[in-house]
Amino acid sequence: MKRWNRVRVISMVVCLTLVWAVSGETANPPCDDEAYRAFDFWTGHWDVFMKDGTPAGHNSITPEQQGCALIERWQSVRGGTGVSVSFFDLAQKKWRQMWVSPGTQIEISGNRRGDSMLLMGSITYLQDGGHFPFRGTWTLLSDGRVRQFFEEAREPGVWKPWFEGFYQRAEEPEAE
Repeated sequence: MKRWNRVRVISMVVCLTLVWAVSGETANPPCDDEAYRAFDFWTGHWDVFMKDGTPAGHNSITPEQQGCALIERWQSVRGGTGVSVSFFDLAQKKWRQMWVSPGTQIEISGNRRGDSMLLMGSITYLQDGGHFPFRGTWTLLSDGRVRQFFEEAREPGVWKPWFEGFYQRAEEPEAE
């Protein structure tokens, strides 16, 4: 009788282990919902140009952490760099982005509206501590490019352009 119970217990453990393993493989990742995909049009490797066609730099936006975050790595043609993390904040039901470079910190949030992502918040200049309202709009264009347009308001309610770039898909860098 003991031998029979032991076989049943081992069989049950094997079955439960298999069920757990299979369900773990087919379970949806935690950030698989449609809201987490709203900014996916910006992912990829990009050459960035000013409105007049002058090269501005290169940008790489990659989904990481099982699609829960977008990590941006910017390099301007003048050598400036910056990184950001963008993510959908489930508690606030908004996209948030935090940018850091040697000269600025930007924290903005918002949501997609049609073909554009609109995020608003503030910019802080590290040199002098200046802190101003800031907003960014990313728009998916019909030709597959993305227009990125940033504005700041150094005077209340007076928005002035800060940066406008047009993202054109670049070849992905080779893996190292």
